Amino acid sequence: MINVENLTKTFGAKRAVDGISFSVERGEVLGFLGPNGAGKSTTMRMITGFLPPSGGRISVGGHDVVDQPIAVKRLIGYLPENAPAYTDMTVNGFLSFSAEIRGLRGDAKKKAVSRAVEMCFLERVLHQSVETLSKGYRHRTCFAQSILHDPDVLILDEPTDGLDPNQKHEVRQLIRRMGEKKAIIFSTHILEEVDAVCSRAIIIDRGRIVANGTPLELRRKSEYAGAITLSVRGVSASAVTQKLSQLSSAKRTSVIAENGSKVTVTVFPKPNMDGELTRAVIDATQVWQVEELRTEEGRMDEVFRSITMPDTAKSPESRVQSPQS
Repeated sequence: MINVENLTKTFGAKRAVDGISFSVERGEVLGFLGPNGAGKSTTMRMITGFLPPSGGRISVGGHDVVDQPIAVKRLIGYLPENAPAYTDMTVNGFLSFSAEIRGLRGDAKKKAVSRAVEMCFLERVLHQSVETLSKGYRHRTCFAQSILHDPDVLILDEPTDGLDPNQKHEVRQLIRRMGEKKAIIFSTHILEEVDAVCSRAIIIDRGRIVANGTPLELRRKSEYAGAITLSVRGVSASAVTQKLSQLSSAKRTSVIAENGSKVTVTVFPKPNMDGELTRAVIDATQVWQVEELRTEEGRMDEVFRSITMPDTAKSPESRVQSPQS
């Protein structure tokens, strides 16, 4: 549904997007991650036709964004960052106006507005003016306009920004349901949303794609992937770390907490030896009073930092090998 090939965008001497390529299929929810200024919003604006690319090619539903802009826009629902709205209109008036812009009339318009209101939980503010809405309800109103015409493609820039925890949960559930039949790209700074919503994620940094994979594949790039965290009672921290550090499959051991006679440590595996590490730790601790033992899945925040922060700014614990795009 979305195909981006060698896309670039320059603003004067600054190259905001630097030759990126990716695709999004129907039934896929792609998370777009990156630090501020990485090129996420610029890329999304080019996909919607809001900004022209400096180079490369974008197609949506088989239509070229530059050569067939109207056909592309018919397929897209777009929620920009800090989405604008006519503040003197009521929620119902704004959505009705937006539906008419999309070419909906009569019963089709009424059904479209009703469906968007129900999906975005706007019934209680339907007749309020947009200027009187809380930030959360205003954002939900703008989200509703993006899905009025039941588009095949959704481009959502920070769709949960400004929402309270309950509203974020509702929007995530909505995106996940719609993602079963649509092609969705959404940017976020909330890494937990990647696991909650995305089937795949791209990390972009300084205009280039630096990671592309499923949430599980990205977490597996973390130093914590396959690490063993265990709590032991009645053994000193030095004795625990000394014994576990000697395991042939262990890269290093780190003390997490000491509380009286209880010590909690994490043992990090050498590359491709997490399975061996698990068996070795279990064997080595059989004579100890182990209260907890768990395998770490990997940490998305650590992967994100290790990829997007300069090497000089990374702590030794956070460094992992940067993946290829």
